[in-house]
Amino acid sequence: MTHLNLKLRGLAAIASLWAAFAGVAFAQTGNATGSSTAAITPTPVYPAWAYLWEPGFVVPTPDDLPQRIPGSNAVFSWNNARDLFFVPDWHPQDHAVMPAVVAQGRKPDVRACGSCHRAEGTGGPENSSLAGLSSAYLVQQLLDYKSGARKFSGPQRSSVLLMTAAAKAMTDEEILAAANYFAALKPKRNIKVIEADTVPKTYVARLFYVKDPKGGTEPLGRRIVEMPDDVEHFELRDTRSQFTAYVPVGSLTKGEILVKTGGQGVTAACATCHGADLKGVGPIPNIAGRSPSYVMRQLYDFKHGTRAGALGSLMKPTVEKMSEDDMLSVAAYLATLQP
Repeated sequence: MTHLNLKLRGLAAIASLWAAFAGVAFAQTGNATGSSTAAITPTPVYPAWAYLWEPGFVVPTPDDLPQRIPGSNAVFSWNNARDLFFVPDWHPQDHAVMPAVVAQGRKPDVRACGSCHRAEGTGGPENSSLAGLSSAYLVQQLLDYKSGARKFSGPQRSSVLLMTAAAKAMTDEEILAAANYFAALKPKRNIKVIEADTVPKTYVARLFYVKDPKGGTEPLGRRIVEMPDDVEHFELRDTRSQFTAYVPVGSLTKGEILVKTGGQGVTAACATCHGADLKGVGPIPNIAGRSPSYVMRQLYDFKHGTRAGALGSLMKPTVEKMSEDDMLSVAAYLATLQP
């Protein structure tokens, strides 16, 4: 771990420094119910809309027929798009040459990073965008996956299992290569946020919402419905895919207050640690313009202790007093910002 130790030297000291800036830590609380024989701590009921998982969804059988998308001269097939050890690179002119671990991975367990996170680190609602995150931050997250410090609430979805397996199998050199590649990319704004009471009728395509082709509408309720504008292009791994996130009416105003002021002790102002423009400082990540589904999962995981690690421990007191609706509002507002 020599290279990684050099890369992360002083990380603990940096974390302590940011903790000092983070303001007053909130008291940790928990609930327990008693029985005639023993006290039982109930399992939190996670927000299912943020942890979408429909394992019974039938994916169409892929084939080798050539597929094309606007703005690209490349040709790939659905078999290419479904191969997790291959990255359909529709716009190679938009980024540097991918290292092997990003472009093809290493069988049997290290899937190509760019397959799920895309060639330009744009990701999707089911995982995370990586473009522009600092190399130190990305290295630390992979180490946390490897050690088991970073886990997930909700169901053990396929994306969760594959990510964990890949991190555990990656070498130090592969971790650094992937981290340096994604850190050098410029994040793209690809999410449109709309406040609404009703939204297009949807279904869950295994890991994310898709607009029902039969049409119709449904109540939004207290959730965020985030989906690709063109599901075919997104599933063909197009890095220029755009998304729409429908959020509850009033959530953007509430989220802005929480993000900028902390909401009178509910949390801490995000700029305290993430920088004035929320684009990150050193190992503290950029949170502006991120997928609201992803941000919601992280806030919930921090609160319930499933995401720990060197930097994750700083977030737990920050989210301790936040309700799920507070988290939703923060996630919705952050998605409106320029990454």
